[in-house]
Amino acid sequence: MVLPASMRLRGHRCFDHLHRRGKRYYGTWMVLRKAPSNAKLLRRDIHGLLTQTQPHSCRIAVVISGKVHKRAVVRNRLRRLLHDHLRLRFEARSTHSDVWLLISLRPGADADEANLLEECDRLLEEAGLQP
Repeated sequence: MVLPASMRLRGHRCFDHLHRRGKRYYGTWMVLRKAPSNAKLLRRDIHGLLTQTQPHSCRIAVVISGKVHKRAVVRNRLRRLLHDHLRLRFEARSTHSDVWLLISLRPGADADEANLLEECDRLLEEAGLQP
């Protein structure tokens, strides 16, 4: 299952903010970027109003390059796997930090799913986002 809309991060301004201001945490298979949220950068909806968010909510984006795997089916499966894992991690927490996350998989990261999820948890703990 994918992340709920209230937890998704979209729009080039948000990604630019994460790339410029985000603190990086490196793993073997992925890179985690963490930055404080900035509601002014959120993408506007059809009516021109800012997307309504819950106060102190965590927003997450997962980026999987074509260099990770040639086939889109495999990349989408990895994206769904990470979305579901992150959704379970952050919905289970009673207090959400006001932070944005960007997870980028490195080329060749189509390894064992258990290893990817283990590394994701390790990077979240390193970033101070695991209980």
